[in-house]
Amino acid sequence: MNFKGFLEGLGASDAPLSISNLYILSGISKRETEAFCEAWPRFPVERRRNILRTLVEITEASFEPDFNRIFRFGLSDEDEEVRAQAIEGLWEDESVSILRSLVGLLRGDPSFLVRAKAAAGLGRFVLLAELDELDGELGAEVREVLLYSINNPQEAVEVRRRAVEAISFSGEEGVRKIIEAAYQDEAPKMRVSAIFAMGRSVDPYWGETLLRELKPPDPEMRYEAARACGELELKEAVPTLARLIDDADGEVQGAAIWALGRIGGRGARRVLRACCESDDEILAGAAEEALSELEFAEGIFEIPLYGEEGE
Repeated sequence: MNFKGFLEGLGASDAPLSISNLYILSGISKRETEAFCEAWPRFPVERRRNILRTLVEITEASFEPDFNRIFRFGLSDEDEEVRAQAIEGLWEDESVSILRSLVGLLRGDPSFLVRAKAAAGLGRFVLLAELDELDGELGAEVREVLLYSINNPQEAVEVRRRAVEAISFSGEEGVRKIIEAAYQDEAPKMRVSAIFAMGRSVDPYWGETLLRELKPPDPEMRYEAARACGELELKEAVPTLARLIDDADGEVQGAAIWALGRIGGRGARRVLRACCESDDEILAGAAEEALSELEFAEGIFEIPLYGEEGE
């Protein structure tokens, strides 16, 4: 089948979407890209959404496929869901052209969904600037557009919260105040993002706050607080995290196990080893993975047959 014939079949909404056939779009040539761009607008909108969604799933499962030309074209699609999926698909692209595309989308896209995805996507460029791997002026431009969104009272909460999460990579003065303001915000989702940002900032300043937030009734807050404690490697959190392994919410359990694996130390290892013996296969599997990563990070390649190794 030639590429034109492939595109005709791809756009047929009554035909099943073949994942194996979608790999044909990986690393397509310039000429094939032109043919794709010409055919794409004729595809039904739901078909376009499904194609982009599936391509994103493929890239999340494997690093080998390269659909960047498809995702870049999708940034200008007339449908907001397609544009949002295109941003998701470009999560590894650290090029200046994508940076500028995301800045443009955050500044002017009519869809709050797309603006929120753009704000989240700019987080990796904030990190690159923090690591001195991005031109200083570009880093300043990214922070400026994120700050504008954060401080714009007319902006949707979903966009503002993603901008707070993105800028939390920065060590610039004022970021603590941004996170604190989000933590005090009346919108529950903004407070959730503040907890996430505390962990992402890797700032020990937030330790006491995170310890408190391991206990609220909202499982989403407990989940983010547990993850953030892991990011900060907060040893004081180990006893509470150990209790969260019995949490009624499975995602909170998983976050607690992950955090214990990041924090390490004798107490965390003891808890994780006990979890490995659980009858709950999901919990035991998560604990085994966390323990393996912890022991690799600490240079422990064999579990002693007796006693507990020192911290």
